[in-house]
Amino acid sequence: MEAGLYFDAQVGLVHRRDPAGPVLVFDAWSWAWRPSAAALSAAAEPVTPVEALRRLSASSGVRRLPIAVVGPRDATAAQVTTARVLGTGLADLGLTVICGGRSGVMAAVAAGVRAAGGLIIGLLPDDDWRRANDDIVIPVATGLGEARNAVIARAAAALIAVGGSYGTMTEVAYGLKFGKPVIGLADPPAIPGLIPVADVDAALSMLAGKLVIPAVMS
Repeated sequence: MEAGLYFDAQVGLVHRRDPAGPVLVFDAWSWAWRPSAAALSAAAEPVTPVEALRRLSASSGVRRLPIAVVGPRDATAAQVTTARVLGTGLADLGLTVICGGRSGVMAAVAAGVRAAGGLIIGLLPDDDWRRANDDIVIPVATGLGEARNAVIARAAAALIAVGGSYGTMTEVAYGLKFGKPVIGLADPPAIPGLIPVADVDAALSMLAGKLVIPAVMS
């Protein structure tokens, strides 16, 4: 078999085959590659990182990494549409989504996640969880004001910015400072280190690659 990612339906696991090294198996609880105790079966088929995440999400043994979606409260119609479609896509991959829990991009991504049956967490700046938008499943009233932007960036495995505002720029900057992958959609802030992409499919593909491919081997 050629180098790349494979899903082995016989054992329900994602494997990685490198050109000059052992076959590795993806530990979806610790998000790490480990040497495989067995060779790939005949049922193994090549998959993209997006397909690998989708297959992993069907397993009860996967830890649901939180992905942050950030963006302005005063979002444009295009940004609202993009955020909702993004939320649906993230939920389809089995990823937990966190956001600021209020309006604009935050409300749109929450609606997309919830409609697709996913888990959406809102880290609110307020001290009253009832100020969350109607689609937040887990509202967390931090009482931190805008300082909660740093909490969102620290808690996320990766960030996706939809559009830009001063608040969004702080979240992007914190994410980059903390060494997190940061992807941008729908006119994101022009900050060095942020990876702009053309559409939601490209964002999901980039995200999957950032989560699965560089996972550490231990």
